[in-house]
Amino acid sequence: MKKILVTGGAGYIGSHAVVELQQAGFQPVIVDNFSNSQESALAGLRAILGHDVTCHRIDCGDAEALRQVLRQEGEVAGVIHFAAFKAVGESVAKPLAYFQNNVGSLLTLLAVMPEFGIENLVFSSSCTVYGVPDALPVTEETPTKPANSPYGRTKQMCEDIVRDVAGAPNNTVRTILLRYFNPIGAHDSAKIGELPLGTPNNLVPFITQTAAGIREKLTIFGNDYDTPDGTNIRDYIHVVDLAKAHVVAVQRLLDKQATDTVEVFNVGTGRGNTVLEVVQTFEKVSGQQLNYAIGPRRPGDVPAIYADATKAEQVLGFKTETSLADSLASAWKWQVALADSQ
Repeated sequence: MKKILVTGGAGYIGSHAVVELQQAGFQPVIVDNFSNSQESALAGLRAILGHDVTCHRIDCGDAEALRQVLRQEGEVAGVIHFAAFKAVGESVAKPLAYFQNNVGSLLTLLAVMPEFGIENLVFSSSCTVYGVPDALPVTEETPTKPANSPYGRTKQMCEDIVRDVAGAPNNTVRTILLRYFNPIGAHDSAKIGELPLGTPNNLVPFITQTAAGIREKLTIFGNDYDTPDGTNIRDYIHVVDLAKAHVVAVQRLLDKQATDTVEVFNVGTGRGNTVLEVVQTFEKVSGQQLNYAIGPRRPGDVPAIYADATKAEQVLGFKTETSLADSLASAWKWQVALADSQ
């Protein structure tokens, strides 16, 4: 059973990837400093998998701590690097923290991996690298334009760093960059899901918390965009589908099927939905009436973006399976389970 180091493995996407890795026959090993996640995710993983998952409570930007973990674990076949700050609005307010954490942790990882003979890396990138695209949907060949936020810039910088390292004569690391669109929903067991600390930065947990009475109302940031109903368009992918894409990417690297030292894949549904469509779909599947209001545009938000997911389907054999309605139903099931557990 090959070990896969999962940085940020107690976080939202990371925890779902841990489940899919384990169920695909890998042994996930979590590294997480819990700056943006909660210990309860580990109990959720135990409930789903029937056993504890190894978790090292360190900052993966700490090179010596990372070395200690890798010495302790022995042979590690690959790394999935999730650990990063990810809120667009917060990055505008705290750019230094984002550069230090997101770029710094990748630099540490790329420096330490070769010391332990680890050659395979799957990196969590983002559709924010496309900036405000000239045409939709975006393909992997769509030019990256200036990012709309420091968060987006950290992802662009990380991709550039990966490519520069890949081009070095002594490089041994092969990387797959997965450009995520908007992950939503929760595991069908409702044992793990999105668990934001404090006020949610993402739409769906804000919706479910508003429906549950935790938030007084949902603010929709802008209704004057050039979209069918004036609200932002995004490509919402179920988190379990996204997690499965990581397993496929890891397997591709281990099987040495990658045709280049760096490969890039969009991971989305290939469909765009407006914020209002998401709100209305949620109301339909949950039976809850949402209290929402229109507010001003939010700094750093791109008007519209969604994926051309053809390459992932043709090359990786990966395609999303879950509808927007089912994704939102799972998010509501998770919110209700959280309320019941408290």
